[in-house]
Amino acid sequence: MSGRFAHRTIAIVDDDPDILQSIEMAFRHEGAATCTATDGLGGLHLVRESKPDLLVLDMMLPRSSGLLVLEKMKEESISLPVIMVTANQGRRHREFALGVGAQAYLFKPISLVRLLDTAAGLLAGGGTQAPKTAGT
Repeated sequence: MSGRFAHRTIAIVDDDPDILQSIEMAFRHEGAATCTATDGLGGLHLVRESKPDLLVLDMMLPRSSGLLVLEKMKEESISLPVIMVTANQGRRHREFALGVGAQAYLFKPISLVRLLDTAAGLLAGGGTQAPKTAGT
């Protein structure tokens, strides 16, 4: 396996099958192993069982929102880089997500290049990323 995500496992949680598939294919193209879920409870189970290196998490999910997943991860001391993806551009949601454990907050529609670059930076120890729209 080669690419900038070789030997990395990326968990992706999104209820939109097209977005989920696009993100998964982008990470796999860069060498990552991936695991996916389509709802919040499935995502939490995925994180507990798969122990991924990074989580890409949609905010609005059935069966537990992405924000509730972050809160539960914090309660359980599950620590890993999290990129929250959302169409919600509300400031309070962004601040809350970053406060409970997301390291980056990207707006949909997501630029896959931006997502991969953000993930690479976080895995390299780049810290919290400022929120960006897909075009920047």
